[in-house]
Amino acid sequence: MTRLSTATRVSALLRRVHAAGGSAMVLARGDAMGGGILVQLVERGADARFVERGIGADGETVLIATGPSDADSQAVDAYWQRRRSYDPDLWVIELDVPDGERFAAETILDA
Repeated sequence: MTRLSTATRVSALLRRVHAAGGSAMVLARGDAMGGGILVQLVERGADARFVERGIGADGETVLIATGPSDADSQAVDAYWQRRRSYDPDLWVIELDVPDGERFAAETILDA
C-alpha cells in the first residue's frame, strides 16, 4: 500500500471542505512528504479549537483535541506559531465548516 504525502492529504482536505461549501486555508506549510497536520476548527469564524492525529488509549490512531480551549484569537495564533517553532515540518490548516472534525478525521487519519 502506498502512503500519501502530507501535501496530497492537505490538498484533498481543502478540496473536500470547499466542495461542501466551507472555507479552508493553509496557515503554514510544512514538509510536503511527512509533516504532521494540525487542524484549527472554527465555526463561522469563532470558537477555535485544534485537532490532530494521535494515538488513543487502545493504541489505535485517533483524532485528538489539543491546544487552548476558550481562547482568544491571540492565544490561538500563539499556540500554533509556538508549535511551528518546535516543528517546522508541521502543517497548520484552518477549516470553517460544520462538522469539521469529520473532514479532518476522514483525511488525516487514513495513513
